[in-house]
Amino acid sequence: MAEKIRIKDIAERAGVSVGTVDRVLHKRPNVSASALKRVEKALEEMNYQPNMYASALAYNRSYKFYCLIPKHASEAYWDEIEMGAMKAIEQRRDFYLDLEIMYYSRLSPDSFIETYKKCLSYNPDGVILVPTTLEVTRQFTDELHDRNIPFVLLDSYMPALQPLSFYGQDSIQSGHFAAHMLMLIARQETTIMLMKQTKDGKMASRQQENREVGFRDYMKKNFPEVKIVEVNLPLDEEKKQYDGILEKFFSKHPEVHHCVALNSKAHIVGEFLLKTKRHNVQIMGYDMVHKNADCLRAGSISFLIAQHAYQQGYFSVDSLFRAIVLKKKVEAVNYMPIDLLTQENIDFYHRSWVQ
Repeated sequence: MAEKIRIKDIAERAGVSVGTVDRVLHKRPNVSASALKRVEKALEEMNYQPNMYASALAYNRSYKFYCLIPKHASEAYWDEIEMGAMKAIEQRRDFYLDLEIMYYSRLSPDSFIETYKKCLSYNPDGVILVPTTLEVTRQFTDELHDRNIPFVLLDSYMPALQPLSFYGQDSIQSGHFAAHMLMLIARQETTIMLMKQTKDGKMASRQQENREVGFRDYMKKNFPEVKIVEVNLPLDEEKKQYDGILEKFFSKHPEVHHCVALNSKAHIVGEFLLKTKRHNVQIMGYDMVHKNADCLRAGSISFLIAQHAYQQGYFSVDSLFRAIVLKKKVEAVNYMPIDLLTQENIDFYHRSWVQ
């Protein structure tokens, strides 16, 4: 097999010394043109494949990656991205990899700009990035391209930015899927509730915006007669105020029995439904965070759509590692599976599983 070919075997075939082969393999100087030609011919004839892992270890240099993600509360979707990314670093500690996570306020362009400028000042070897708006994010990624620093996008795919790789769901298709699953159990309903969280009228991410586009598109095509009523739980509002907003909504809309949240906070409504004993109402949402899982088991959440946050974090580091350290080509677009979790299968869902 190719990996068992010894430098001595290559030297004998090429008619040169072992030292000459070693210099060619490691691209060192002081090799004559004729010797280089003979060694390259021997390598091709023997179908030699270099051991990139061994070469990277022998190079003995360190690499520092940076991950820019939104500030978040504990147990959020982003926590799992962090855990997956750090696990990938831990598994490659022999290669002297390090990762620093930096946080910005997703609804503040100034916060993002301040954070990415600090990141650039550290001269990163690679970057993992959850983008904000295209225009503001492009300022950062243009600078990364100018410095030849590879970067991976998470959460929202923006092909115009030309990332090394992307990990996340197809947001439009995910919104279609959410509507399809919801209407399997809400087919007889005339009204459904869409729970949103905004600040100054803006949603927290492009991913959630695209999910809503997909959701509404499916509903318009297949259930145009069903009314979608929004309730907004403002991102900058104190959580204790949410109960009042929800009580007012459900008192005004007793006909609503099914709800949907296109973010990871379905548990806000789920906990309210349990507390107020509204057992004839359910909500579906995203992400297998603990509070959502508890509501799913208790019956106030009907379904959860999982987007493999842990794996996104893990594979984003792996892409940088393979491209930068091993010099290998990586897949540009990596859409994550769209999994549906219910009371029956949630205990078998392994958030941290990776291939």
